[in-house]
Formats: sequence, structure tokens, C-alpha cells
Amino acid sequence: MHFLSTALLPLLLQATPAQAPSPITQFAPLIFIGVIFYFLLIRPQQKQRKEQKKLITALKTGDKVVTTGGIHGMISNVKERTVLLKVADNVKIEIDKASVAIVLEPSKDSAAVEGSESSAA
Repeated sequence: MHFLSTALLPLLLQATPAQAPSPITQFAPLIFIGVIFYFLLIRPQQKQRKEQKKLITALKTGDKVVTTGGIHGMISNVKERTVLLKVADNVKIEIDKASVAIVLEPSKDSAAVEGSESSAA
């Protein structure tokens, strides 16, 4: 045992160390994963957030909407941060604008305005 350690020790010490891979090669998989996350997760969420914000700013009195909680109703008044939603005769609830999920039917006034804008263009 002593012979092997004394004979092999100088050979092991003289062996050249392996070349370390370049930093770009080491970080390439992480960069690739970051790009995939951006295109599969971050970008679609940003697009969806932008569409939701556009929907909320376009809310008008008379629009028929569905909230995120599943309540169907017609907007009877639009305030700065909330809307008054008519859900039945003599039943109105005040909800946050952000809880409006879908506009089922735009009000006839806003549909007429959109129609005249598209025909003018």
C-alpha cells in the first residue's frame, strides 16, 4: 500500500487539471429557461392584464356584465372605483370595477357610438 501511494503520488500531482467550461456555457441553460418562462408565463399574463384593464375602462351604464363571482346584471351607474349593478327589480349592488369579468352585451348607446366610429373610418 505504501508503494502505491509513493509511486502514484507524483503522477497524480503532475496530471493537468481539466479545462473549466466557459461561463457562457454554464449559464446558457439558465438563460434558456428564463426565455421560456417569459414567453409561456409572463407575456401572456401581461397581455391578459392589459385586456382586463381595457375592459374595465370601457364600462358604461347599460352594459350587461358577469362578475368574477358569477353574478349577472346590468350596470346602472359607473363611479370612479366601483359600479352599481342592477341584478333584479329594485335590487342593486355596488361592486368593485375589477370584479367585472365579462361584458355580455354593450349598452345600445356605446354600440351606436362604436358603429358610427367604424363607419367614419
